[in-house]
Amino acid sequence: MEDRQVSGPDRAKRAAALRALDRVEAGMTLGLGTGSTAAFMVSELGARVAAGLSVTGVPTSSATRTQAEALGIPLTTLDAAGPLDLTIDGADEIDPHLRLIKGGGGALLQEKIVAAASRRMIVISDASKQVATLGRFPLPVEIVRFGWGATAAAIEAVLGQADVDSRILSRRRAGSGPFVTDEGHYILDLALDRIGDPAALDTKLRAIPGVVETGLFLDLCTGVVIGHPDGSTEELDEPEPSPGV
Repeated sequence: MEDRQVSGPDRAKRAAALRALDRVEAGMTLGLGTGSTAAFMVSELGARVAAGLSVTGVPTSSATRTQAEALGIPLTTLDAAGPLDLTIDGADEIDPHLRLIKGGGGALLQEKIVAAASRRMIVISDASKQVATLGRFPLPVEIVRFGWGATAAAIEAVLGQADVDSRILSRRRAGSGPFVTDEGHYILDLALDRIGDPAALDTKLRAIPGVVETGLFLDLCTGVVIGHPDGSTEELDEPEPSPGV
């Protein structure tokens, strides 16, 4: 019987997670994403492992590692695993070209490293994350702590010439202090409203000394599973051609 205490968005996320896991086969090495949607996937994967499914996971954050270990999912490191068969992760925004903004949970660096090392990346989401143009969700940028103010100033200078509608920058906080990633970095959240040219912005931001990575995931996602509150799902495997292609 369906748990009526579960919210519609959570039912949608769980439905997407279940559908994506149908692509998992015995013997696969899997990138395990981070965030509220990915947590549904890890939970269900744990149940399938307990029922006899043989897979090995590479977590993208300490939080995901803790969850997976508690569920008895065999884990390894990316260095030991080599190329991964599949990564399943959530996203904060998805555009029609399957370009993403990720990093709302603070794990964008590890998430991007794992995604880039995977043969396929499936994003699981509810419909609220679909947008016509990226930028409504603040863009996370991971930076080193040393000289972070100078790095922030350089980012502001880049934004001054970028095709965006807003240019508000803030350092992410956790309680009374700054948020620190698993790799010991800060995150700056860029409220841009609209990103007219994600590829150009990504290139310019990553060229700034002190910037480690951005939350723009471009040409990494190979498919999306959208879940709906009624438990139905839809798959997006063919992105619309990118502008200028």
